[in-house]
Amino acid sequence: MTFEGPPTPWAYWAIRLLFRFALRVFYGNIILENVENIPPRGVPCILCPNHSNSLVDSLLVCTQIPAERREFIRPVAKSTLWGKRNFGSWLVENTGAVPVKRRRDFKDGPIDNMETMGKILEILELGDMVLMYPEGVSRYHPSMSPLKTGVARIVSDVLSRNRDNADFEVTVATCSITYTHREHFRSDVLLTFHPPMVFTPKMNPELLSPVSEDAVHAVTERIRHSIRSGTLDAPSWKVLRAAKLAANVYAPLGARLSLGTHVRLVKRFVDVFEGGHARTVTGEVLLGLQRDLNEYQVHLSSRRLTDDSVRDPPQCTNNLICLILRLLWGTTLGLLSLPGLLLWLPAIILSRRSLRRHLCKGPVTDTWDEIAEIKVSSGVIAGIPLFLFASLAGSFYSPYSPIAVAAVMWMSLRWMEDAIASLRRATASGRLLLTPESELKDLRALREDIRDRVFAVALVELGLPEDPESLADGLIGLKRILPYFSVFRRRKRCWNEVLRLYDKVDYPPDDS
Repeated sequence: MTFEGPPTPWAYWAIRLLFRFALRVFYGNIILENVENIPPRGVPCILCPNHSNSLVDSLLVCTQIPAERREFIRPVAKSTLWGKRNFGSWLVENTGAVPVKRRRDFKDGPIDNMETMGKILEILELGDMVLMYPEGVSRYHPSMSPLKTGVARIVSDVLSRNRDNADFEVTVATCSITYTHREHFRSDVLLTFHPPMVFTPKMNPELLSPVSEDAVHAVTERIRHSIRSGTLDAPSWKVLRAAKLAANVYAPLGARLSLGTHVRLVKRFVDVFEGGHARTVTGEVLLGLQRDLNEYQVHLSSRRLTDDSVRDPPQCTNNLICLILRLLWGTTLGLLSLPGLLLWLPAIILSRRSLRRHLCKGPVTDTWDEIAEIKVSSGVIAGIPLFLFASLAGSFYSPYSPIAVAAVMWMSLRWMEDAIASLRRATASGRLLLTPESELKDLRALREDIRDRVFAVALVELGLPEDPESLADGLIGLKRILPYFSVFRRRKRCWNEVLRLYDKVDYPPDDS
C-alpha cells in the first residue's frame, strides 16, 4: 500500500544538491550497493543505518540515495542540535529533521518524547521515509553500540494505530555504512542496502498493542543482524587492524577488488578473529595469528613500509629509477595544482583551526566521529563565498568564469591527489632503498610464515577460494586502464589510500 506524501521542500532540494557535491569532494569514492532494496516513494519506511560519523552519516544517506527512489527523507536527530548558532543546528532546522530527547542529554530532568513520536507516526502514515539510528549515539569505535528498541516500538505503535486497515504496511530498511577512514580527506565510503523487512497488522499480530518485550527485542535483533552483516563490527581496533592485514595478505589485489568485496573479505576475518566462527582451528591458534599480524604491522609501520613492498620488492636499480620518475611526476602535478589550491586555502585554514578547538573537548570516542563533519562544514562555509567572489571577479573577463573557476578548483584537487599518490610511492621506494637487506629478509620470512597461516584460515575456516584472483573485479584491457585517467575520480591502487604521504594503518590507542 502506497501513499502520496507531501511535496519536497525547496530548501531540502537546495541542501541536498549542495552537500551531495561537498561529500563527493571530501570522499574519493561513494559507492552504493543494492539500491533496488530501497522502498520507493509512498511506502511508509524507517531507514536504519549504523552510526559512526555524526551528521555526515545523515548527509550521506539523504544526498546519495537516488531521487527516483526517495526524494525526501526525514532524519531523527538529538534535540540538543536545535537552537544553536552552528552548522549542525542550521542543517537540522532546514532539512525537516525531527528532534528527539536522549536520556544522556537530560540526566537530571524528565524526558517527554510523546510529541516527537506522534510526529514520526504521522510522517510514516503519509508514506514518507524516516531516518533513525537504532544505536542512538554516534561514536568513534570499531564496534556498533548496542541497539535501542525505539524503532521496534515505533513499528508496533504505527501498526496498532492502523490495525483495522488490512492493507497497511510499514517497512524497516537497513543500511550498512562502511568508511575506509571516516575522518580523512579523499578516503572512501560504502553504503550497502539490505532487503527490507515488511510488517503488517495481519502478518505481525504480535506487534499490536499490548506488545510483549520479547516481540520488541526480536525485531531489534533482526535489525542489528541485518546492519551488522554489511559493515565492519570488530570488538577492538587490534582485531580490525589484524583483519585488514590478513585480508591483504590473502588477496594482495588492492583496488582490483571492488570496495564491497574488500569490506566483506575483511569482515570475514573480523568474524573469525572475534572467536565465534571457528570450526576446526583452535582459539589459541587464531589468537596467535592475530598477535603476529599486529606485530608484523608494527614492524612495517616503524619502517614506514607496506605489506606489498615486502611481498614483491623491486630490484635496487629499478627501485631507484622508479623513485626518480615518481618524484618528477609528483612534483610536476603538484606545481600544476598550486594555483587552484590557493582557492582552497581558506577552507583548509578554517578546518584546521576548528579541529584544534574541537579535539580538546573530550576523548577520542566522543570527538573523532565529528572530524569529517567539521571538515565538510568548513569547506562549505569557506568555499562558497570564495567561489562566488572568484566567479564575480572573473565575470569582468568572461561570462563563463563560474565554470572556469569550478574547473580549476576541481582539477587542482585531482592533480594534487595524483601528486600525493606519486610522492607516496616515491617515499616508499626511498624507504626500501634505505632499509638494510637483512631486515627485509627477516620481514619476508615473517610474512611467508603469516601467509601460510592466513591461507589455512581462509581456506579451511572461511571457505575462500584457493586463488584470490577469482575475487577481482574482472576488468580487462582498456576497461582496467581508463579509470586511472578519469577526470572525475582517481582509481586507487588500494582502498587504504588517503591524502597522505604514508599508508594510514594506525588507530587510537584506547581499545575501549
